[in-house]
Amino acid sequence: MSKALNRNGMAALGLRRSVLFVPGSGVKMLEKARTLACDVVVLDLEDSVAPQAKQTARDQVGAAVGTFGAREVVVRINPVGSQWGRADLAAMHKAGPQAILLPKVESPADVAAAAGPVALWAMIETPRAVLHVEEIAASGVGCLVMGTNDLLKAICALSLADRRNLWAAFGQTVMAARAYGIAVLDGVYNEIGDDEGFAESCKQARAFGFDGKSLIHPRQIEVCNRVFAPTPQEIAKARRIVQAFAENPSKGAIALEGEMVERLHAEQARRLLALAEAIEGRA
Repeated sequence: MSKALNRNGMAALGLRRSVLFVPGSGVKMLEKARTLACDVVVLDLEDSVAPQAKQTARDQVGAAVGTFGAREVVVRINPVGSQWGRADLAAMHKAGPQAILLPKVESPADVAAAAGPVALWAMIETPRAVLHVEEIAASGVGCLVMGTNDLLKAICALSLADRRNLWAAFGQTVMAARAYGIAVLDGVYNEIGDDEGFAESCKQARAFGFDGKSLIHPRQIEVCNRVFAPTPQEIAKARRIVQAFAENPSKGAIALEGEMVERLHAEQARRLLALAEAIEGRA
């Protein structure tokens, strides 16, 4: 898929179904990630890298940024205010990934502190981030990424299968992203071997309106790509809606297959078909 970017550093359509986090300190993992079918690779310098490996990881990631072909490459740095943050930021400004993912963002000031030649994404993983998510979305970032593990820890909550204690945060974050025309990603699913539970988590995220999901293991990619892609039935229905309005250009609403569809449904259908076309083009 073409990597034409808009003013926020977003891909024109934004195939971001599967967003795989890869530890920057793992040479073999970096090599394997080049062969995987994820839409986005996030090279991580933060949580997955031990303090004594930070410098090595920074050097390895800087060298690896341009080696992932057509895929979107994002680097998660350490917090700018940490002992590693400024060096991470400078190195990634030089390396030039498609975006830098900022952890622990809580206000537009945190975004401004990292401004530079590379587009910025923001982790939403603290109570303050959720409370200020609209301001963060309006600050010029290209994507909001839920940090569900950190958020659960911060609010002293339990991990629930249906994640109902995070629904309010999900809704606020998706609303903010859509209000400012940027991408939004769900957080990780921790049980690597639970394929059924992971699929349900992906379905829930898509129902909330997320564009895709953060992943912690390659085995999650196939399921994630499938769930966040339009089904053949959805594609066929979208084509019928678009065709119906093309045949009735003066109408604002049409009865189609027992349903009342409006022009807003035609817009949704066109977006779904564009997504399906982008996925087909990547295959």
